[in-house]
Amino acid sequence: MAKLNFFICLFGFWISFFDIQTECFHGHRLLKRHRALFIFGDSQFDPGNNNYFNTTSKADFWPYGETFFHYPTGRFSDGLLVPDFIAEYAKLPLIPPYLQPGDVDQFIFGANFASGGAGALKETRAGLVIDLKTQLGYFKNVSRLLRQKLGDEEAESLVSRAVYLFSIGGNDYLFPFETNSSIPCTFSVEQFVGQVMGNITQVVKEIYKVGGRKFGFPSLWPLECLPFTRRLELEGGKKDACFEPIKPYKEEHNKQLPKLLQKLQSDLKGFKYSFPDFHTLLKQLINHPSKYGFKEGKVACCGSGPYKGILSCGGKRDVAEYYLCDNVTEYLFFDSAHPTERANRLLAQLAWSGEPNITGPYNLKALFES
Repeated sequence: MAKLNFFICLFGFWISFFDIQTECFHGHRLLKRHRALFIFGDSQFDPGNNNYFNTTSKADFWPYGETFFHYPTGRFSDGLLVPDFIAEYAKLPLIPPYLQPGDVDQFIFGANFASGGAGALKETRAGLVIDLKTQLGYFKNVSRLLRQKLGDEEAESLVSRAVYLFSIGGNDYLFPFETNSSIPCTFSVEQFVGQVMGNITQVVKEIYKVGGRKFGFPSLWPLECLPFTRRLELEGGKKDACFEPIKPYKEEHNKQLPKLLQKLQSDLKGFKYSFPDFHTLLKQLINHPSKYGFKEGKVACCGSGPYKGILSCGGKRDVAEYYLCDNVTEYLFFDSAHPTERANRLLAQLAWSGEPNITGPYNLKALFES
């Protein structure tokens, strides 16, 4: 019965998608109404781009994808990610990974360029990820393809009405601590975060030049309190503590980013943004999971070691043995650094319909409707 329900659901999805596509390519009537979604960033938003090139940062094996898809898609979760829910709320089909084979038709509703492990800085896991500026190049290519397919006027309309959603920066701050890099000693916190902001600024301005006007930038998570970073602190001799050395970087990022967005809004005509407060919600979920219906907010569902903070979920990385929880819906984190589908839904709901005090001047719903 479960399989039957799954195929019924999948069949219904494709019927809906076909209807949208059909309307779209008969005079492009839908293009005057629908809003595309373009997604940039890291593993929190990657739907499987890393499946298509040689990297160790993949989630293309069981038990990733066990909840919704019932097979691994490359998403670093048991099911759907935040952008998947945003697409659902915006009445769009799931936005495909850019590197997924297909023609330009699949980009009519947007594209997802995110890459697990990526940062705003090119040096962050260089050669193993699609960095933010490379993702920008992919977007420019999509915009050219859309012009060829739809004509300049329709393509410009699509690009200007689209929403551009980002999850970027966390890996830039995590990577130096993972590799014992000298970067934290070479630059002050303000200088290092300033480099990240500089790259984000360049990318946003380039998208604006192409025609993008509406941007979503959630705040950085409590990076110091992930199962992965808690394990690092435990190895340093502190029990049940968050990893304090990374905290100043996260705090400075969340301080500088809204200032940057405000300046861009002031400098660029028609620029609109959303700044959903993922940090506060995740902090609440970590410290008070029962208030939100979870039983565990600190230990991951899948992995090994303290807090299941070793990224061994699936046994396909450096560590073959791993533990998998019995009921994933009870957990905030699926693996050592990524939320469960259930947690992603809560984050998406906040971003979509949260009040201005927790989403900035606009929530994502308002951006899609504007």
